[in-house]
Amino acid sequence: MFRPSLALAALLILPLAAGPAEAAPREAKKLWETSGFKNPESALFDRAAGVVYVSNMNGEAMVKDGNGFLSKVTPDGKVSVAEWVTGLDAPKGLARVGDKLYVADIDRLVEIDIAAGTVLNRFEAKDAKFLNDVAADPAGHVYVSDMLTNTIWRLADGKFEVWLKDDKLENPNGLIVEGDTLVVAAWGVMTDGFATKVPGHLKKVSLADKSIAPHGKGDPIGNLDGLEPLGDGIYLASDWMNGKVHRIGRKGKARELLDLGPGTADLGFDPATGTAYIPQMKTGVLHGYKFE
Repeated sequence: MFRPSLALAALLILPLAAGPAEAAPREAKKLWETSGFKNPESALFDRAAGVVYVSNMNGEAMVKDGNGFLSKVTPDGKVSVAEWVTGLDAPKGLARVGDKLYVADIDRLVEIDIAAGTVLNRFEAKDAKFLNDVAADPAGHVYVSDMLTNTIWRLADGKFEVWLKDDKLENPNGLIVEGDTLVVAAWGVMTDGFATKVPGHLKKVSLADKSIAPHGKGDPIGNLDGLEPLGDGIYLASDWMNGKVHRIGRKGKARELLDLGPGTADLGFDPATGTAYIPQMKTGVLHGYKFE
């Protein structure tokens, strides 16, 4: 939120940008892959701690079974703690705020003490159906997408409440905050289950007035899941259904970088090294790729 090709070339070179407004070409080089995860949905690189957190649903995405857990992985792909925080249901998106880690877990936002590796709070989201990704603004407010109800929740001053509910979000998934804007990776309007007639694109929501606008021209891209900034209005985004990882330019045009198979989920990114940490939910693999 099926199987990666073993024949995938280790080096993929992007085509030249369409114009001077776009960033220089990038290369995607495979560094490693680590197996053994249990339906990994999200990866978050934590520079302060020097680790990558990985959420393991370990079961169905909407079932409260208590089987979910978080893993800690070194930046070079070695599992340091396989089951670091346990007792979750179907953990998905992750965000760090200060010494706390926040995890979306179906209809609750779970607050974790990073130093102790223990759950501090569970904030209930009444009537939420599919809490998915998590992002934080500079003030420490935490935003969470509810993909199935076109809702963005916000935790502020200890209160977890609906911040925005609008069908124009078109099933929001990935989230990041850039300045005064919440950038949303939309899955696209669902027609039958998780299928869409028109795949999603990036949207930008003003934190000031909650207005919603497309990123660039709003051309369809895919059933978008993970979202990370590359800087200068350019993004990395994963397409869960088709297994693609895209580079999305300032005008909203997408270019395929990788094809890891359906189930390519919420990727993390280290801008200092250009390394992406990409969970493959169906195969239980975490991929490490370097973008140059």
